[in-house]
Amino acid sequence: MLWKTTRFEIDLATPKVMGIVNVTPDSFSDGSQHENLNNALKHCELLLKQGADILDIGGESTRPGAQQVSLQEELQRVLPVVKEAVRLNVPISVDTYKPQVMQAVLEAGADIINDIWALRQKGASEVVAMHAGCGVCLMHMHAQPLDMQVHPMEGLAIPAVVGFLQERAQSLMERGVSKERIALDPGVGFGKTVAQNFELLAHQKQLSVLGYPLLVGWSRKSSLGAVTGCEVGERLVPSVAAALLAVERGAQVLRVHDVEATVQALAVWRHASKPITLRQSEGH
Repeated sequence: MLWKTTRFEIDLATPKVMGIVNVTPDSFSDGSQHENLNNALKHCELLLKQGADILDIGGESTRPGAQQVSLQEELQRVLPVVKEAVRLNVPISVDTYKPQVMQAVLEAGADIINDIWALRQKGASEVVAMHAGCGVCLMHMHAQPLDMQVHPMEGLAIPAVVGFLQERAQSLMERGVSKERIALDPGVGFGKTVAQNFELLAHQKQLSVLGYPLLVGWSRKSSLGAVTGCEVGERLVPSVAAALLAVERGAQVLRVHDVEATVQALAVWRHASKPITLRQSEGH
């Protein structure tokens, strides 16, 4: 399976690691660490050194309860980083739902639009459709970041998420976007209860049968803290465990903060997944 993007055709025969670059002052786990251009670029270079395959740059926090950021503020945060990051010769994703930001970063050379709203904002689908080569990730979200955990979705998560993502992908293809450009994200933590998030993980293969690359982000999520008692900064092991389970169940792209640990864990998983030929020793 290939994920076609602006400059790259990403081979998903082996799982890919998407490193998170938050250029925000208020992200739930690393706010303010990379909000100036120099720090953001240093972080990009560090993630690549650690083995990231894709960089995902975001200028607005989407943590539960987050306030919206103005268009001008998001552009000031994101655009300078994107303009420099595209020179690193790796796929650059931008985490945004604003059509104007999408337009600006695609013109700057970005490869992927990663949208928590699944292009439901007015004009977003049109921007992606007009850029004939860019990749896009459509995510399921119940409600919006400001109140999504105040009134989370009800009932079983899998049928709702599968139906929503299938509809959003079909709608985009009707605008002329090829299937090879589209990836799907079940939206772990976005308006879902702890039980619903783990339902998504337990039955994740039902998402894979839709036939699109599956991008999953369990990194440092509160559901991991709910079942382990770990604070945000202590969720490395739970995050890696959830990432490996996601890969076992069909995920092709892992969106993570802790790139190095995830890459190492995937190396072990790949070797453990190889078929083993046992040779009979001499004398037996």
